[in-house]
Amino acid sequence: MTAHSDTAALSAYRSKLGSFSPLSDIEERTLALAWKKGDKKAGDKLVCACLPFVVSIAMEYRRWGIPLEDIIQQGNIGLLRAADRFEPSRDCRLITYAAYWIRAEIRDYVVRAYRVVRFGTTKGERRALRYYRTTREDDPEILAQHSGLSEARVRKLLPLLTASDASIDAESPTGLTYLDRLESSEPSPEEQVAHSESCSVAREALLQAIQELSPREQLIIQERWARDEPLTLETLGSQLGVSKERVRQLEERARAKLRARLASSLSAA
Repeated sequence: MTAHSDTAALSAYRSKLGSFSPLSDIEERTLALAWKKGDKKAGDKLVCACLPFVVSIAMEYRRWGIPLEDIIQQGNIGLLRAADRFEPSRDCRLITYAAYWIRAEIRDYVVRAYRVVRFGTTKGERRALRYYRTTREDDPEILAQHSGLSEARVRKLLPLLTASDASIDAESPTGLTYLDRLESSEPSPEEQVAHSESCSVAREALLQAIQELSPREQLIIQERWARDEPLTLETLGSQLGVSKERVRQLEERARAKLRARLASSLSAA
């Protein structure tokens, strides 16, 4: 297939996606529940509504020199995996949940398709890789400046950046294949979603706990915790007409109330 035909096919695909309308929260939940019960048409509609979102994520990886249609295809696989694991009971939209799976699938594909990416296991290494790919700069000092890595780390990375292709199934001196070394130390997509939900629960619990404080305690919390430059106890004491020691006591009491309320809310969740 020629580059022109590839572009035409991609344009036709993206044009077709224009016929898929976004789903409301209620529509999505209804379709997800129906799909879980075996309604294939509901599942197809649920997935199709998210396909344009896959393209937007795939565009983030278009500069890696890999055909965009291939990246989109891998992103679609990630979407299908996310949809299969999606639980309608979660307080989370499918697109939000699927973003992690889509990126994970695309990243894995990019690692396999582009020889050097497999070594970019940290953000600094990936920055060095991007800069090297763009400029072919092999000066360790310059690469260190643009990647945030130490010059010593860049010197160790350079042979990997400039090395020739190698089979990912070939064994290294340690006895492991390059494929064995691709496992990420980052949390899985499900772990990231769970963490996000946990943070959301904690945030709501904190806001609720603050609302239960007295007006004076809320003012102290606001001025002492929520400002870039917190007011001093003495300044707050002058505003409230009490001593700075009294402000300190009120702050400690408010802190204790918040701790108890948060512990109760999170344990119930």
